[in-house]
Amino acid sequence: MRSALLFFVVSALTLNAACSQQRPGAVALATPKGQTAAPGTYPRPAAATGKPGEYPIQKTDAEWRKQLTPDQYYILREGGTERPFTGKYHDNHAAGTYYCAADHNLLFNSATKFDSGTGWPSFWAPATNASLKVKSDESFGMSRDEIVCAKCGGHLGHVFSDGPKPTGERYCMDGNAMVFEKK
Repeated sequence: MRSALLFFVVSALTLNAACSQQRPGAVALATPKGQTAAPGTYPRPAAATGKPGEYPIQKTDAEWRKQLTPDQYYILREGGTERPFTGKYHDNHAAGTYYCAADHNLLFNSATKFDSGTGWPSFWAPATNASLKVKSDESFGMSRDEIVCAKCGGHLGHVFSDGPKPTGERYCMDGNAMVFEKK
């Protein structure tokens, strides 16, 4: 039991280190061709309030379990994280849009996706101001900004301030929490 707990803590710390640092040589997407971005002109998630009824889509645990795959449920409803380079979309380079796997809420456009080298799909901006919400995550003795779906409150990943220009943000998402629709 003790060794299993130690393994879990070490694994969590390793995942956080991988997700909070870019691998040397990773290619980052610069400002889209023809755009000159002024600071603050890209969509940003609102802060989660924690108030009852904050998320428009409310379902019971049984309803979520019936609708989602086990991987989707683990990530979206239990706040889990897939291992790096194992989830969907970390190496997807097709044009299109990413939606929440639980409620089809628009999350990201492929134009803001970049290769962070972390093994998780990464974006430098959400699709709209109403796509995501951010809340404090104090798990495993670390302080991070958790990203959740603005419609269902499902866990999607975290945001870090080591992303590429123009925003400097890296939305490090769990691929299994999203669905992709090719353009």
